[in-house]
Amino acid sequence: MGKEPLANIAKRAAVYKPKERVTYKMIKEYIEAKHGFKVHSVYITEVKRDLGLPMYDAPNAVEELKQPRKHPTPEKVEAIRDALKHFEVI
Repeated sequence: MGKEPLANIAKRAAVYKPKERVTYKMIKEYIEAKHGFKVHSVYITEVKRDLGLPMYDAPNAVEELKQPRKHPTPEKVEAIRDALKHFEVI
C-alpha cells in the first residue's frame, strides 16, 4: 500500500474541524447584543438543566445552597433558548 499524498491529508484535515466550545460568556454577549438585557450564568445553567443538556462539574460547587435557587423569567428563558439554538447547542 502506497503513501497518501500530503495534499489529500490536508484536504481531509480542513474538512474535519471540531465545533468550538460554547462558553457562558459567548451566550451572555449574544443575548445582550440581540435582546438588550443581561442574564446570569445561573439562569443559563437552569435552562440547560431543564433541557437535559450535558453539564460539567463545577470546581466551586457546594453541597448545600445558602439561598434557594432563583428561576429565570419566561422572557429570559426564551432568550437563552434562542442563544442555544444560535450556537447549535440544541
